[in-house]
Amino acid sequence: MKNFWSRRFFPGLIVIVVALFFYPFLFRGKIPIPADTILGLYHPWRDVIWDDLTAGVPYKNPLITDPVRQQYVWRKLAIDQLRQGKFPTWNPYSFAGTPLIATLQSASFYPLNLLFLLISFDTAWGILVVLQSLLSCVFMYGYLRTLKLSGTGSFIGAFVFAFSGFSIAWLEWNTVVQTILWLPLLLLCVEKIKDEYKSLKSFKSLRWGGLFIFGLCASFLAGHLQVFFYVFITTFVYIVAKLLQLKGKKRSLAILFFIFYFLFIVITSLQWLPTFRFIAASARDFDQGSWLKEGWFIPWQNIVQFVAPDFFGNPTTGNYWGVWNYAEFVGYIGIVPLILAIYSLFFNKGKKTLFFGTLFFLSLIFAFPTPLAKLPYILNLPLISTSQPTRLLSLAVFALAILSGLGFEKWREDKNVKRVIIASLIPVVILLGCAIFVFFAKSWGLSVEVENLQVAKKNLILPMGIFTISVLVFLFTAKIREKHIPILYGFILTLLIADLFRFGWKFTPFTKPEWIFPSTKIIELLQKDSYPWRVMAADQRIMAPNFSVAYKLYDVSGYDPLYLRRFGEFAAAWGRDQADISKASFNRILTPDNINSFLTDLMGVKYVLTLTDVKYSNLKFVMSEGITNLYENVDVFPRAFFVDNIVRVENPQQEIEEMFRLERKLQDTAVTSDDIPLQSFTGGSDSVDIILYEPSFVKLKTTSDNKKLLILTDVYYPTWRVYIDGVESTIYKVDFTLRGIVVPKGEHAIEFRNKLL
Repeated sequence: MKNFWSRRFFPGLIVIVVALFFYPFLFRGKIPIPADTILGLYHPWRDVIWDDLTAGVPYKNPLITDPVRQQYVWRKLAIDQLRQGKFPTWNPYSFAGTPLIATLQSASFYPLNLLFLLISFDTAWGILVVLQSLLSCVFMYGYLRTLKLSGTGSFIGAFVFAFSGFSIAWLEWNTVVQTILWLPLLLLCVEKIKDEYKSLKSFKSLRWGGLFIFGLCASFLAGHLQVFFYVFITTFVYIVAKLLQLKGKKRSLAILFFIFYFLFIVITSLQWLPTFRFIAASARDFDQGSWLKEGWFIPWQNIVQFVAPDFFGNPTTGNYWGVWNYAEFVGYIGIVPLILAIYSLFFNKGKKTLFFGTLFFLSLIFAFPTPLAKLPYILNLPLISTSQPTRLLSLAVFALAILSGLGFEKWREDKNVKRVIIASLIPVVILLGCAIFVFFAKSWGLSVEVENLQVAKKNLILPMGIFTISVLVFLFTAKIREKHIPILYGFILTLLIADLFRFGWKFTPFTKPEWIFPSTKIIELLQKDSYPWRVMAADQRIMAPNFSVAYKLYDVSGYDPLYLRRFGEFAAAWGRDQADISKASFNRILTPDNINSFLTDLMGVKYVLTLTDVKYSNLKFVMSEGITNLYENVDVFPRAFFVDNIVRVENPQQEIEEMFRLERKLQDTAVTSDDIPLQSFTGGSDSVDIILYEPSFVKLKTTSDNKKLLILTDVYYPTWRVYIDGVESTIYKVDFTLRGIVVPKGEHAIEFRNKLL
């Protein structure tokens, strides 16, 4: 039995439990991605019968559409470019063109992307999702073992970290958890470096130093800047705390870590330089909802989700009645680990408990709507004031996972009944408070629907049952014989695994590979037109923003926390149908839908999708698929054309006003606030042919009788360069957000190339 509980058992158990959780992928071939929402929520896919499901494709979790609307399509576009030996600098398929690498969430340089270069993309995607849980377990287990915890205590902390509410809620994004999973490895490296370090001259722990740099780079490149900021700060503070504990070698060890951080900055410069440039040009400061609105911070009542995650219902059962977004507030780690974590906080005196207890409470102080948490938003601090604090749950759960392992060790030592009762008081108070609320809310005159109270009542039963069993197990431990202790531990682990697996399986969808962006008749028709015309949806239920990326269709809509401010203002005027570029309220999703506008023509929108019949003279019916209609815009401007006249103005507001005055005359006249060294020319023949149109490269062939201004109706961005017959020229910002270049008379080959910086 002693050998059974040896060091070899728990690493094997980690592999087994991870494989068990992902059995739909590993043994049934289903991909951990919410592709069922593509077919079940959006047209024209909803207009097609898939797998004989005549009533429509059922979707498991309508809350997590982001993985297919953002991370999957961005990563695939980036990988496709890398496979061709090109930097994935530009995405021409969303927002009428937008940076790709710079979004960070494309995770273009993430080291584990090597998988995508070796096997099929969908399989690699699934493996990468599995690796999130596996590496989270392995790294946390290794770190806790370094802290001298037993195998059982280390496994509890590792399992909690990998399968907590936060980890499950963000699992299929393949970015958020990829970012946080490196944190325990970084702390492990700090411990190893501290223990093995002698001096700078005799430093022999190169493997741990190299692994520290690798982990820091991987965390940054994984694709979520906000969570990486938390990882960075936590690691830095941990290093400082360890240095303060040392009596000697502080200075030289501090220099060593300074070198590590310097190397990290240099190595990741290919990512952070374009990212921060994009942030500076983005609409990030006004795309967010107000921090004063409910749901920006974790609502106080949602503290119950640490004990009963589905008290307010669950999006997968369609009965969630809480504030805004379920996934943003769920910090559930399981009943057993929660009791152990509280046990550690109350009775485990030591520096480890102090550090991670402080980390836990600080995370909650800034995640809940406390006066201190509101301060960064009142002061409008850069970057922080545009980041939603609910993601601090990543640190709160991380700290709780470690505290649960520490708590197990302390409980194993003393098995004190009174202490167990005290540690159980907080969960029992929360559970009893919820029960009282459920039974007396109506009699107290609270405005809560009866149906919601029934949901809450039903979803309290299981947490109360698990809590009762857990407390009884802890209370009777002192009376159990030593030889039966392994059986007791096995029961505790089984209860823990069953609890978190039930929660995780309920929330996590697995779907058929065939459901990941399949084609339809309308999509096939759009793909047959090789000219880079753009498409536009008149209803947000059609072709969700960024879906166009999967099919290489050029869309004016987009969905990203970062999008160019200038194009956001342009879209605001477009949607309002007036020269008003004042603060918009897109909140990350930009969907121009004004199909009867000269701006629709200017932006090269040839194809329009609707769910209703429209009667505009410029729209010609092409076909329908179910209730989705496809129209051709017969008044569309060419994607590249010469103009004879230039109107110069002083500022962006005047620019948009002049454009609304000219309307369709913009096909002959450009409006700009740039100083373009060109006089207007009238008459003469000219032509523009698009020879090649790739994400980061556009080639044109032009002929003109006079020196003229050429407009390419792609969004202006400073990383683009233009070459006329191989000689670099200047790109001007024209028509508020488009690109213009001065072309000499005659025949010319023009190339637009997008650079990394």
